[in-house]
Amino acid sequence: MDSYRFPDDFLWGAATSAYQIEGSPTADGAGRSIWHRFSHTPGNTYFDQTGDIACDHYRRYKDDVGIMSELGLNSYRFSIAWGRIYPEGTGGVNKKGIDFYSRLVDALLQKGIKPNATLFHWDLPEALDDRGGWLNRDISDWFADYAATMFDALGDRVEMWSTLNEPWVVTDGGYLSGVLAPGHSNLFEPPVATHNLLRAHGSAVERFRSTKAAKKGKIGIVVNLEPKYPASESPEDLAAVRRADAYMNRQFLDPVFLGKYPAELREIFGEAWPEWPDEDMRLIKQPIDFLGVNYYTRKVERYHPEHIPLRTKHVPQPQHIETATNWEVFPEALTRVLLWVNERYGKLPVYITENGAAFYDSPHTIDGRIEDPLRVEYYRQHLRAAHEAMKKGVDLRGYYAWSLLDNYEWSHGYSKRFGIVHVDYETQQRTIKSSGKYYSSVIRSKGDILSK
Repeated sequence: MDSYRFPDDFLWGAATSAYQIEGSPTADGAGRSIWHRFSHTPGNTYFDQTGDIACDHYRRYKDDVGIMSELGLNSYRFSIAWGRIYPEGTGGVNKKGIDFYSRLVDALLQKGIKPNATLFHWDLPEALDDRGGWLNRDISDWFADYAATMFDALGDRVEMWSTLNEPWVVTDGGYLSGVLAPGHSNLFEPPVATHNLLRAHGSAVERFRSTKAAKKGKIGIVVNLEPKYPASESPEDLAAVRRADAYMNRQFLDPVFLGKYPAELREIFGEAWPEWPDEDMRLIKQPIDFLGVNYYTRKVERYHPEHIPLRTKHVPQPQHIETATNWEVFPEALTRVLLWVNERYGKLPVYITENGAAFYDSPHTIDGRIEDPLRVEYYRQHLRAAHEAMKKGVDLRGYYAWSLLDNYEWSHGYSKRFGIVHVDYETQQRTIKSSGKYYSSVIRSKGDILSK
């Protein structure tokens, strides 16, 4: 029987993001975000649902930290709402916003849970979007100032920092397809937004190195990776896979680690792809301490000339289970993508910063329980795949389930449940699902239970 034991110092966590769980988005002087505006614009989200209440974590954070402790987590990955700290994005600091995250960090530490803070998880202050948002070169300085404020405020207690979460989603959903905030759809905007996100990352890392926080902590970036497989061995399908891989998996990592963008991006964007100054690329290529990898699924791609700009089409795989978001369950690709990171960018500390699945759960508990066997199996198989990557040489330091709580799933509203803890949105009652209990047993056994 295979052994799946993980190291004693392995981080076992769960992840969330501010707009998805906190609620009270304008409380205590906070400034509105682009997600506030987007979700309050009719037609943008499922049944026009917003994050105004979400999981009410802003007021219930102590209870939620208690649930983390009950699960046995030794780390918690959360994001900070930029607009709570700088209501106008720049200028005056809102102390009440800082105080909230300071209280959260203290509550975590009291339970022996290591805070893992993400500076940007999609909720750009609305005031900055009005000044161009990620299309404005000045945003790298705005972001660095905000980051430095947080390093100074929490750096004595927070040891793990991530600059950005899934910047690919920001540019693809927010500037190309328009299905996410700020809701733009313009071929010329995504390359600019991508570049300014990466410049902001580089500026924040540079600023981090000069603060006291760097003496105690580490900083990295979090990307979502999705291995691409060809639908056939035809030259057209193989070329389609190269484009899809460059666009999703290499677009953000090549600049950070190699100092250049993938050549395929010029092919994809054509005249919309600009030339970037060498000093920008040097700024982006700051040494980082770790990489966060968010993995959910893989994609099988076929050449499709009418799907602009990638000219690829996703081919569903009916032989495998799909989640409620129509993502194929394919744990083998998690091992593959972690090994790929090692091979392409060198051996560095890696954390699986998100991994999980949306399946249908009842809105209310049944006999006080939520049974979610498909999610239990998803976690079993993906944790095994993570361990397999470690056996093959990946320096994997931690794993974060997505998500701690059922939450506001962006344009899907409350229709997709990813949590290992169920939230009854009518009462805000929390109930640990069977997947949460299973994950807790994995943590207690340090992975040994995975062999059963």
